[in-house]
Amino acid sequence: MTEDENNRYDKGIDEWRKLPVFRQGVVILHLVEHIIEGIKLEDSNPNSQYKKALYQRYTQQMMDNAILIPSAIATAHGVDLYDLKMENATVVRKAAREIIQDSKGLLASGYKDVEYLDLLGDAIEMLRPIFARWVQTFDTAQYIIDRWGLFNPPGINFDDPAQAMSSDFNSFLDNLDEDEDWDDNDEKDSQ
Repeated sequence: MTEDENNRYDKGIDEWRKLPVFRQGVVILHLVEHIIEGIKLEDSNPNSQYKKALYQRYTQQMMDNAILIPSAIATAHGVDLYDLKMENATVVRKAAREIIQDSKGLLASGYKDVEYLDLLGDAIEMLRPIFARWVQTFDTAQYIIDRWGLFNPPGINFDDPAQAMSSDFNSFLDNLDEDEDWDDNDEKDSQ
């Protein structure tokens, strides 16, 4: 890596950690951690084992999703293309919604510390407008057409012939061809 690339990389790390949406994602992660730490089931009767299995299922899913939120935010911040940013934003939204669903499952399974689930719900509700403002910062001019039609900027169709393949993608393919030629020459030289 060149010094400019290193500086850009280091600057990028500092930037995403300061994003309000990332910070709120970390708050959600910590709340989920505390909820999980507070669950203790040591009773060995059959009903408790069933309850323990439900708690483990819901809390594992909650933790998986809580980890995804800041991770996907950092990933989205590290890319320039609109479709990749939107794809990661979708992961964040889905994870937050699934945490709420798993919280309801945990509650229905007998979890008694409702105030913690309320705090978690409030934290996710606080994330929502911060998230929406963050998504509005995505540059709609930086894109490659999403041929699946999910993550195109407004006004761009999945079947738009104007960008059947971007020039960046074509140059990427050209570079691959050049690399293959280099590999072939390498093999010949080693014989």
